[in-house]
Amino acid sequence: MTSLSRRLAAATLALFACGAFAQAGAYPAKPITFIVPFAAGSATDQLARALGQSITEQTKQAVVVDNKAGASGMLAAQAAARAPADGYTVLITTNTTHAANEHLYKKLPYDAVKDFAPVTGLGKGGQVLVVAADSPYKSVKDLLDFARKNPGKLTFGSGSSSSRVAGELFQQMSGTDILHVPYKSNPLAITDLLGGQIAMMITDTSTGVPQIKGGKLRALGVSTTKRLPMLPDVPTIDEAGVKGYDMGYWFAAYVPANTPAPVVQRLNELLHAGLKTPAAKAFFDTSGGEPFPTTPEQLAKFQLEETGKWGRVIKKAGIEPE
Repeated sequence: MTSLSRRLAAATLALFACGAFAQAGAYPAKPITFIVPFAAGSATDQLARALGQSITEQTKQAVVVDNKAGASGMLAAQAAARAPADGYTVLITTNTTHAANEHLYKKLPYDAVKDFAPVTGLGKGGQVLVVAADSPYKSVKDLLDFARKNPGKLTFGSGSSSSRVAGELFQQMSGTDILHVPYKSNPLAITDLLGGQIAMMITDTSTGVPQIKGGKLRALGVSTTKRLPMLPDVPTIDEAGVKGYDMGYWFAAYVPANTPAPVVQRLNELLHAGLKTPAAKAFFDTSGGEPFPTTPEQLAKFQLEETGKWGRVIKKAGIEPE
């Protein structure tokens, strides 16, 4: 390379760098879209709206929440991956799209690593095993007794990979045969649970706890190894008889791959500030979860570890990729 070529190359790189920093300095200069893989009312949707409200207050730019429910989050992840890499499309998602799906499906329309730039972790939480309030099952033991005497007759619903794997792991670890019924989202599964179309489900606390508090659902166990402060009288599934059971979930934010690093950093800062707002605190207080802010690098490492963990759980649970 000649001296002139080197200078031209350096100048070009400098222009790109200046452009990226200028873009970050002006960011956001127009409305941002949060793509959410689950229906309105789901835990992910609730958190996205709380964070969107905060960003609007910080920047005076609108945040539009676009719910693309269905296909276990694949529709939303694909749409986000194909969006312009400018920071104006953000995927607010969970371990469903970014740790579990690659082990649950033979072919995905997106690559959870190559197609995205990590922004930050957002939250962690547990799930709760619920039945309808008028269900004959008063405990995990009641469920297991019936399931063992009637293989394949008990049903569990799920509207996310977290819910699905939690239910599959429950039956695998308890040595039971429980029929899985898939839904586009956990709130839709809850509707059928209340209507008696399915017998049980393990759902995120944001979706389940309001129904428990309202007397419509009965909580039989929580999926983490520690009891939830918001449900102190509900035993863990481990305590209730399925020894070693542990299955939580997490939220995180991603943007399309190749989004300029300064824009990613600015978005990271905006979301971290959002996690400290009263709206976010209220979400975590009512959902039984906790904030999980990270750097982009920490999220990438965490995602890699979680993908391995979910792969092992799914394989052990005997789930064949669809």
